[in-house]
Amino acid sequence: MEEIPLLVQPDPADPRLTRRVTGIDQTGAPIEASVTVERPLTLYLNGQEIVTMMTILDRPEDLALGYLLNQGMLRRDDAVTGVEYDDDLQVVVVRTERRTDYEAKLKKKTLTSGCAQGTAFGDLLEDFSRARLPPSAEIRTSWLYRLLHRINTLPTLYLEAGAIHGCALCERDRPLVYMEDVGRHNAVDKIAGWMFRNACPPGDKVFYTTGRLTSEMVIKTVRMGIPILVSRSGFTAWGVELAQEVGLTLIGRCKGKRFTALAGTERIVFDADLDYVAEESARHWRKNSREALGE
Repeated sequence: MEEIPLLVQPDPADPRLTRRVTGIDQTGAPIEASVTVERPLTLYLNGQEIVTMMTILDRPEDLALGYLLNQGMLRRDDAVTGVEYDDDLQVVVVRTERRTDYEAKLKKKTLTSGCAQGTAFGDLLEDFSRARLPPSAEIRTSWLYRLLHRINTLPTLYLEAGAIHGCALCERDRPLVYMEDVGRHNAVDKIAGWMFRNACPPGDKVFYTTGRLTSEMVIKTVRMGIPILVSRSGFTAWGVELAQEVGLTLIGRCKGKRFTALAGTERIVFDADLDYVAEESARHWRKNSREALGE
């Protein structure tokens, strides 16, 4: 059966996102490698400068909206009257109908565990403790194994150049949106912004990340209203504590047929044929081999 294309995914061939650089390998032989290009993006909210982020700059509007939402500076019910990006100045301006209270939030800024100096604001944990995730959501192990296979076989910037994190918004066993960026929090924020712009309901979704399951990752997933968070990487203690507090399903070290779940385990339904991953991998290898031979 032919795969359904994603609604959004990176384009590794986009010349703005990578650059070719010459060097040498471990033997001293000359080589040419692709490297990820990062650029500054300055975000304004209603005329007030908020932050300058380092990003690959592929979806600045989604990144701006997602950042403001996940920092609590924009509410889900806010009327956004404009999102304007200037490519020459590398500036994005978000305008809202409601007067926002970002000045108070900026005074309560605290450093988090996110790479590239991600920040969270003082009242985020207060909002977090009031969060309610849908108890009826589920993740079947058959969906999980198919989902991992599909994500791992996507053409990505990571495969082209590395030095990048990826996140996917998923439904059942299908990735819908895949975003990448130099900071994992940027990739998360871009998906949050896309969901806001497209009025995407979160209650039946699964969020996948290549990064660690930290407190920041848990808080942002819960703020987006997504009940299930999956990663190929490991956990931090506070991330697990927070997930348990609000009933977020937290699945880490997820590779092939193996995973570890440390919170929200009641949402996991064990129904997988464990031979599925091996069969799919063999099918993918045969398909690539035929293409290489020109068949």
